[in-house]
Amino acid sequence: MKRHTICRLCSSCCPVEVEIEDGRLVSAARKSFLPREKQLICPKLKAAAEITYSPHRLKTPLIRDDRGNFREASWEEALDRVADGFLHCKKTYGARSVCWLRGMAADWGAPWDYANRLMNAFGSPNTIGNGSVCHVGREMAHTLTYGAMTIPQVRKARCILVWGKNDRDTSPNIAEGIIWAKENGAKLIVVDPVKTWLAGQADLWLPIKPAHDGLLAMAMLHEIITTRRYDEKFVREWTVGFEALKKVAEKFPIEKVAPEVWLQPDQIRRAVELYTAHKPACIVDGNGLDMQITAFDATRAVCLLRALTGNLDREGGDFIPQPVPLRNIQLKERLPQGVEPITRDYPLFNTFHDTWGRQVQSCVIDAVLDEKPYPIKMLVVQSGNPLVTLMDAGRVEKALKKLEFLVTIDPFLNRTGRMAHVVLPASLCFEKTQLNRAHIRNNPLMIQQQVIEPVGESRPDWWIVFELARRLGLEREFPWKTVEEAIDYQLEPLGVTTAMVKENPEGFWVEKPVYEKYKQTGFKTPSGKVEFYSERLAQAGFPAVPFADGFPQGVISYSDRSERYPFVGISGARTSRFTHSQFRMIPSLVQDEKGCVVDIHPEDAQKIDVSAGDRVRVETPRGCIVMKAHISQVVRPGSIRIAWGWGEVNPEYNLNRLTDDDRRNPVIGTPSGRSFMCRIEKVV
Repeated sequence: MKRHTICRLCSSCCPVEVEIEDGRLVSAARKSFLPREKQLICPKLKAAAEITYSPHRLKTPLIRDDRGNFREASWEEALDRVADGFLHCKKTYGARSVCWLRGMAADWGAPWDYANRLMNAFGSPNTIGNGSVCHVGREMAHTLTYGAMTIPQVRKARCILVWGKNDRDTSPNIAEGIIWAKENGAKLIVVDPVKTWLAGQADLWLPIKPAHDGLLAMAMLHEIITTRRYDEKFVREWTVGFEALKKVAEKFPIEKVAPEVWLQPDQIRRAVELYTAHKPACIVDGNGLDMQITAFDATRAVCLLRALTGNLDREGGDFIPQPVPLRNIQLKERLPQGVEPITRDYPLFNTFHDTWGRQVQSCVIDAVLDEKPYPIKMLVVQSGNPLVTLMDAGRVEKALKKLEFLVTIDPFLNRTGRMAHVVLPASLCFEKTQLNRAHIRNNPLMIQQQVIEPVGESRPDWWIVFELARRLGLEREFPWKTVEEAIDYQLEPLGVTTAMVKENPEGFWVEKPVYEKYKQTGFKTPSGKVEFYSERLAQAGFPAVPFADGFPQGVISYSDRSERYPFVGISGARTSRFTHSQFRMIPSLVQDEKGCVVDIHPEDAQKIDVSAGDRVRVETPRGCIVMKAHISQVVRPGSIRIAWGWGEVNPEYNLNRLTDDDRRNPVIGTPSGRSFMCRIEKVV
């Protein structure tokens, strides 16, 4: 039997068709506009049944006993134990001492709303996501510039600029659109310090110096302005602050910037020529812009390229989404007056969006270890693995050990879960119905449908949150007996029900796409226009124009110690076989740790006497790791790329033993986890 649903093995949320036999998942195939022979294969989806029925799946709750060992427990006992922890901390330290930390695996639609609703009703402002290092910081930059995060219309673009993203490994549906467009005449530019698969397909690859994206974007803005390649009518009628931008951009001429970003002036000029000459054009920005000290202003500068060239909200350009207007169910109004979150130092980031909430995950570690601004005593980690994925893993481990009570919610027992007091087994995507953010941030509306029963005693995230809420005395706030009832409540203002959406597996259109909406409604900014100059940022004490104070020094971690640590280390590569630290126990995906390597340029390998397959030690002031060497020209001389996420398999491979969390972006709290100075030597 074939069923339609949404795959949530990664954040792409691809519509899929699954094959079910005798109640078991047999296979899953992604829906694509391309003929089968041209489609990109997703290894995770190919292994969907292997993942779902893995012997490593958690099938029952676990409780740590007095001797420090796990024992199996019933859901009733496990949830009672967790609820007791909540209530004990509330009585002893106050509700704010409990924190809920969210990873990406449970999606950011309704599951994020449920966690926020529970914590807000409980009285704690500390529901924290990972958006300071993934996506949400970039979304804030888009939002403060023109009111929303754009969606690149790659299939109808005549030029596609991919900035810090390799969608073959992260969003195959977008990658297919990019390659299809290129085959039909579109130009492709890729900005990436690593020669990715997409960079290999590009008309122009800009192998930029890591962490210097903002500097390149400002040089491109300068060139577009001085050569008058911008859309003068759009700039005149629909922007504010052009003269201020022009003045700042004067500091970043191509001849000056090019050597600082490891490029030739002609490469940057060629990028500007391609991007401005072939319209409509769109920009696909990605996680490569995240995890940098300058992530916020770098993304803002890239956003200004879209506006300056008049590519906003055009077919084939960068579309302003039309989100589905759901009921906000987070209950922020229930928080006690005067109770500040642990992310209080980032007020703009906390409040720029109605439902994104708080996203500076580093503050969790500060609050546990340093007890600033106040101590966190209990932590619930839902669909995350901070011991492997947060910067400065040594510090994270100390924090987790200091907690009075740690709970994890996950389909597998990961490294963080092994330190927990209670582990709650969550269902995978094919075992639960939910409303995903990818299909509510823009039409059409789609619902991820449960197609098989939960494996073992695992339960959907929504069920876990609802049952815990009832044990905390929040029955009135969580009256729903099924997830469909909860979704219907969110959809009610639309006059739409879950059943109606399920009847339309290809998507339920609340409203059809409309381009150039700003001509009727303006942009969703205070001025109603694109803001090259942001008064909101100025009033908060931040530069109103990106890099108005110049490009900062030392954007790569440990740059002040480059004599001892002469190589630029790059955090990567993300592979389509895994999602962050997940699925590294699945045999067909792990492939005997294939890809768990340090990529070294042949010139550097010769200098340090390293051959392919040698074990090498990579060291920073934070710590060291050991991996095998891979000799490759995907990186430039002087830089190395280190496989990421393998700390789940072996702590010796944990790249975040090397990264720094001391310095953070002042607006969005992002640390420099993408690049760092390091040293490398062969292990004899």
